[in-house]
Amino acid sequence: MTNTSGAAHDAAPVVQRLIDDGHAVLVDERTLDEWLADSGECVVLLAGDPVRFPESLDVAVVLPELARLAAGRFGRALRAAVPTRESEDAIARRFGSQRWPALLWLRDGGYVTTLAGMMDWDDYVANVGYALAQPITRAPSVGIPLNAAGASAGCH
Repeated sequence: MTNTSGAAHDAAPVVQRLIDDGHAVLVDERTLDEWLADSGECVVLLAGDPVRFPESLDVAVVLPELARLAAGRFGRALRAAVPTRESEDAIARRFGSQRWPALLWLRDGGYVTTLAGMMDWDDYVANVGYALAQPITRAPSVGIPLNAAGASAGCH
């Protein structure tokens, strides 16, 4: 998937610069799966409205550094995407993210974890190492839990 200039993307300048400088691609609900089809470690920046969530600008600045950290210290390439503002809520719901800003950590199209909010650098280093070591898992979601037919609905 190619970098798409976000002329129609209502992004803060620092977020737009991620796209323009090639650190991230612009995705939406329709193109996210296509982008994820290229396997490997991926993060999706859910920045939200920078007026409501000013730390999203800080997370956007840190994102290229996290990619360098993943490559340099851990030997893993990290691709990044920024959803259109119109798609952010739907993508956040899909992956169970309820905090802004957030970095959805995905691998080979599957959910790994969410790094929520701005962190100290040492916390980012630890969380990147943690994310790289974790397996793909089911994304958290909001809703009614489903039980198999005949299974006990009680605690273990």
